[in-house]
Amino acid sequence: MTPVLDATWTALLYLVAAVCFILALKGLSSPKHARRGNLVGAFGALVALVTVFLSSRLGNIPWILAAIAVGAAIAAPVARRVQMTQMPQLVALFNGVGGGAAALVALLELPHADDAWVRLAIVFTLLVGAVSFAGSAVTFAKLQELMTTRPIAFPGLPTLMGAVLLAAVVAAGFVVVLPLSAGSTVVAVVLLALGLVAGVLLVLPVGGADVPIVISLLNAFTGLAVAASGLVLGNVLLVVAGTLVGASGTILTRLMAAAMGRSVSHIMFGAFRGGSTAGSTAVSERPVRSSTAEDVAILLGYAQKVIIVPGYGLAVAQGQHTAAELAQALEARGTDVEFAIHPVAGRMPGHMNVLLAEANVPYESLKEMAEVNGDFRQADVALVVGANDVVNPAAKSTLGSPIYGMPILEVADAKQVVFLKRSMRPGFAGIENELLYEPQTTLLFGDAKDSLTKVLTAVKAL
Repeated sequence: MTPVLDATWTALLYLVAAVCFILALKGLSSPKHARRGNLVGAFGALVALVTVFLSSRLGNIPWILAAIAVGAAIAAPVARRVQMTQMPQLVALFNGVGGGAAALVALLELPHADDAWVRLAIVFTLLVGAVSFAGSAVTFAKLQELMTTRPIAFPGLPTLMGAVLLAAVVAAGFVVVLPLSAGSTVVAVVLLALGLVAGVLLVLPVGGADVPIVISLLNAFTGLAVAASGLVLGNVLLVVAGTLVGASGTILTRLMAAAMGRSVSHIMFGAFRGGSTAGSTAVSERPVRSSTAEDVAILLGYAQKVIIVPGYGLAVAQGQHTAAELAQALEARGTDVEFAIHPVAGRMPGHMNVLLAEANVPYESLKEMAEVNGDFRQADVALVVGANDVVNPAAKSTLGSPIYGMPILEVADAKQVVFLKRSMRPGFAGIENELLYEPQTTLLFGDAKDSLTKVLTAVKAL
């Protein structure tokens, strides 16, 4: 295929695409502008794709178009049908596929790499892309509960991990230093395999609520792999896009770790030192105070200030629209209603914001943790819908707890606390919530959406 665009037009269109990617990241920083940010990013990707076709001497066009068609046929229905509760798993899969694709491209480019610096970029892409692919597959399996979410560690794990990394460094050195040959391609394949093993060993010891943080970190890895593949291919836009993903993923990882009150190194390597990020899954038999939907409605209906705390249980039950309707019904009675959003509520940052925005909850009603914690003291009722770990006082009081040091929503400061829970099972971190047994706490058992519907009906009947 003869190029249609010259170097000047190619560079200009790549610049347009890069600006779109930057504006997309800016838009995604706020739920109010997230939809627009996604559209701008998609437009930038389209510009980049068309520019590649019009500026390169491509062969095998039918095969390329067929691959794009197959990918679109798989991705479009999956993206449209996936539930919000499964979005983190989808992000993990997409992220892993990106890292794996970068690694395969680097492997195919190795026979054409005469420069040692290019081969250095190739081995970096191979190793980091493989780690991202394998690690993302494990995070998907954990979130999808295809395997245990608890940390998996065994004697000798640190030694095995060190040996794998050392072997990977040696293999990478051979590929970079030795002349190109069939043997160097074999060593590159071995390096790819070692990266896959390293990715699995890196994520297996992580458990509980820390898995979404690992997804963010692996996303940064994929960005770095894509940037390095841009160096291999001589494509400036890939370098820019990969760097943006790597930088934003790193920043997000650090912010999420800070929200959990721990360092990234502790999250990733705590189990290597004998620690754990998950607790016991045993269910306590201690008595709790339960109530009916009608009693909860009376409590809410005559409250002056109510703070609703959404969690993963709300997302699973798809109860966001009912929660929004309940807030409207209470506001119609003169009640001041706010939604308290913890940075890591749900399974990924912004999970609750997106759910509630989908239900047309006003943005000004969504209060971040730092903003809302002081309001709990004036709240007559804190209504916790499907959340657990993000309101668990163990984060402040129980030294050695898997969530110790994690900033929490101070729901215990409210005059009354109502938990909507399906059962007494612990949260994702696998530990009990002592707040459930406090005298000011009432539990309403059942599916979150069903419970909210019953409470809403009772409030309207007051």
